[in-house]
Amino acid sequence: MNTLIIFSLLVVLMVTGMPISIALGLTVLTFLFTLTDVPVASVALKLFTGIEKFEIMAIPFFILAGNFLTHGGVAKRMINFCTSMIGHWYGGMGLAGVLACALFAAISGSSVATVVAVGSIMLPAMVKQGYPKQFGAGVIATSGALGILFPPSINLVIYSIATAGMNGVGPHGEAVSSASVGQLFLAGIVPGLCLSFLLGVTTWWRAKKLDYPRMPKATWRERYQAFRDSMWGLLLIVVVIGGIYSGKFTPTEAAAMAAVYAFFISVFVYKDLKLSDVPKSLRSAAAMSSMLLYIITNAVLFSFLMTSEQIPQAMAAWMSAQGFGLVAFLLLVNVILLAAGNFMDPAAIVLIMAPILFPVAVKMGIHPVHFGILMAVNMEVGLCHPPVGLNLYVASGITKMGISELTVAVWPWLKTMIGFLLVVTFWPSLTLWLPRLLGMVN
Repeated sequence: MNTLIIFSLLVVLMVTGMPISIALGLTVLTFLFTLTDVPVASVALKLFTGIEKFEIMAIPFFILAGNFLTHGGVAKRMINFCTSMIGHWYGGMGLAGVLACALFAAISGSSVATVVAVGSIMLPAMVKQGYPKQFGAGVIATSGALGILFPPSINLVIYSIATAGMNGVGPHGEAVSSASVGQLFLAGIVPGLCLSFLLGVTTWWRAKKLDYPRMPKATWRERYQAFRDSMWGLLLIVVVIGGIYSGKFTPTEAAAMAAVYAFFISVFVYKDLKLSDVPKSLRSAAAMSSMLLYIITNAVLFSFLMTSEQIPQAMAAWMSAQGFGLVAFLLLVNVILLAAGNFMDPAAIVLIMAPILFPVAVKMGIHPVHFGILMAVNMEVGLCHPPVGLNLYVASGITKMGISELTVAVWPWLKTMIGFLLVVTFWPSLTLWLPRLLGMVN
């Protein structure tokens, strides 16, 4: 009964158009102060201790790095490098868009930043080359979602924070700890590369089928020059990923290094970002960080309520009573997450759903790292379908296309992403192979 009251109140508040962060907080406070005897002091304490985590500092730093890179000419040079390498293939500019999105995602950690940075340059260029606007929009809107999966993904950081300290109990009664940011970053690499490849195959196949134009083949001299121009941006991947796994610094320290490095190359190396524009980037990063941190704060309270009311345990008991096996549970999780993607942004979904589903998943024998990547791929799909697909709205702003037209445009790539979601769901070794190879997980 309590579960029904909590979720009914949350849905009613969100349906009214109230921001998710406020709806979360009001739901928790209303329930706690009217239907329980929880002291006010414990709620206040939970608010402060819930966000008193070193890992949370990574979020504003990665957002700031993404802002510097978006306005600092890094995306333009990456696109030139990718186009020089594969622009002469069928759908070459589309393939270059996929590759550029993958590379930019690997240095920004943000899906929306990837679509803005790559799309604003690539989409007009594709139309000029003779590609239909719908084709370019479909490529960039879906490939931009790679920012959720590739390290340094902000959403993977949020998942780690949302499940931190939730040491679940496995199917045989063994203790299972939550996933760290480093484990999740490493686990996202192979699935990210696989999805990039599949999106590229879809792009190539459609371009070949519809006989879209191809660019002249670049010389090796031109390719080398394009690589030299983009090298400073590409080195950021080495700085972040190499620094974390060589033990030089933690993921949070890597985020700070990424912000400083992005500032340096944007202002002093490429010189596309003027010092007078830096305050604007700082304000934009501060606004985005504040929004996310406010959602996290209220989600911490929501998680506290879930725990105090034993709702995850009740869900696990109910599923066991219904005879739900592993396959049925995984399918149910995908349905719930995809449905939530219809009206919520990825950060909010992870913060609300992870504390609820994580203990149940662990009880079913699902590895915490695999479950985190499963949620990330679901969030990628959610970014590309209406009515709240953020990538669609960003692409709409760039192309001036309607959401319904964009929904049709992304469908071939969206089908590929849904098929990949099933692969990730039922083939955990794809996610866990690299972390296990390097001794990061058991």
